[in-house]
Amino acid sequence: MAAHRMSSPLRAGSLLALSLWVCPAGAMDLDLDLSGFEACPGLAPALAQPPGSGERDLFLSTYTHHWTHSEEHKPVRAISVRQNLRDNRFCGFSMFTNSFGQPSGYVFIGKSWPELIDGVPSLYATVSAGVLYGYVSRYRNKVPLNVKGFSPAIIPAVGWRLSSQLSVEAHVLGTAAVMIGADWRY
Repeated sequence: MAAHRMSSPLRAGSLLALSLWVCPAGAMDLDLDLSGFEACPGLAPALAQPPGSGERDLFLSTYTHHWTHSEEHKPVRAISVRQNLRDNRFCGFSMFTNSFGQPSGYVFIGKSWPELIDGVPSLYATVSAGVLYGYVSRYRNKVPLNVKGFSPAIIPAVGWRLSSQLSVEAHVLGTAAVMIGADWRY
């Protein structure tokens, strides 16, 4: 049995979100003045917008292509929720099973470019940066800079709008894989 195991992606995502946004600065025993710091500036007013306002995205993926085949790879399933903010910025979280079947989470901020190429309004790009959790035990070295399951990540993506609400996206997962999924704006 693994020494460190979470029972669900929801629990992993919740723990990650709590550790980043809810934990008081003083509880970490760091002598830092974080007054006025917001992990995701503009999030509170954006969350006040009602569902259906077109300011949130739900991403679902059941397909990931690994650049190198391994018998250890398991199907990757991911769900991500993103809140869009002013100036084409966003923040959100994702819950997924990683390439080794471990429940995992990703909390992120990011930037989007709604029209990547002038004259091609359907093509867009995003990049997110945040903290991953979930590569533990014998798979801890599968992501760089992993400390007790936590590691930084930067994920670029390109998408194609099929309609004002539905898009197809490809997320580049470093040198490991590409994840293909659908994005629903609501």
